[in-house]
Parts: sequence; C-alpha cells; structure tokens
Amino acid sequence: MKITPLSIAGAYHIVPEKRGDNRGAFARLFCSDHFDAAGLNTQWVQMNLSRSAQQGTLRGLHFQRAPFSEIKLVRAVTGKVYDVVVDLRAGSETYGAHCGVTLDSDQMDTLYIPQGCAHGFQTLTDNVELHYMHSAPYAPDHEGGVRFDDPTLAIAWPLPVTETSPRDRALPLLPDMKPLIL
Repeated sequence: MKITPLSIAGAYHIVPEKRGDNRGAFARLFCSDHFDAAGLNTQWVQMNLSRSAQQGTLRGLHFQRAPFSEIKLVRAVTGKVYDVVVDLRAGSETYGAHCGVTLDSDQMDTLYIPQGCAHGFQTLTDNVELHYMHSAPYAPDHEGGVRFDDPTLAIAWPLPVTETSPRDRALPLLPDMKPLIL
C-alpha cells in the first residue's frame, strides 16, 4: 500500500495495491504493520457506515473535542466522494487550512484524518456508502463542527450542494471558534 502525506500534517491518502483477474479484485485496506511503520494509529474502537442517496449531498464538517478527539480512517464502499480535512489544532502551522481528496470505491483508497481536524464530504455520485473507522468512541457532548460554506475556508466543493442537514447549516464559522487543544 502507498501512504502519501497530504498538506495537513498527519493526514494521509492511502492507496492499496489492487490485484485483479477475471473474478474481480482484491486489496489489503489496512495492515497494522504498515500503519505502525508509518507512525499511524492501529487501534480502532468504533466502525460506522453512512449512506447518501443523492449526488451533491454534503455532510460535515465534523470533529470531536478532547478527551474524545479521534483519528478517522474513511473509505468509499460504494460510489465516489470529495472528502475534506480542515486543521483546527491549536498551534498547528496549517491551522484553518484544508485539503481534499476524491475517494472512489473502484480505487479502494482511504483517507486518514488526524485528531483535531474536522471532516466532511460531498457525494459525487448517487447511492454512496462511506465506511469509517474511529480511534475514539462517539461522545455527543464533545462533538463539534464548522460550516461547510465558511467563506474563511473557501472550500471549492465540486458540485452544487443538493442536500445537507439543518444541523450542518447551523454550525459556526471558523472565526467564531477556538482552536482545538488535544
């Protein structure tokens, strides 16, 4: 597997070595030895799945505060998304910066999101399923987010937003938030 660092410290795009033949394809998506050698988390305590029916759906940008800050490993099981990481860590050289990658179920690639970063995505196809691994359990009293359409972030979402939640539309703007302390 190829583990490529992104512009946000601690974020990685992970592309497996895919093997295929007339039966289909196979790829190793996680290997604790490879992750450990790269200094990445190998302990996952929660696994989630999200489904989005319509192309253009936007979810996020979400995070959890300490002591439930979490690392996420995200993969498209079905369909394709534009997935974004926003650095919210106090003292980080890239605080307030974001980066994005396209995750495609056909490519079997994953996005590794470090603690202290918000995460969100927009569906590029209909009928998308995303699989998440989390390093910390969900803690509703510690969840937070930043608005996906924050002009300070100026994220260039690839498509017009067709669906989002009232909760996500009500999230604060980055200038109204304090940096996250891990």
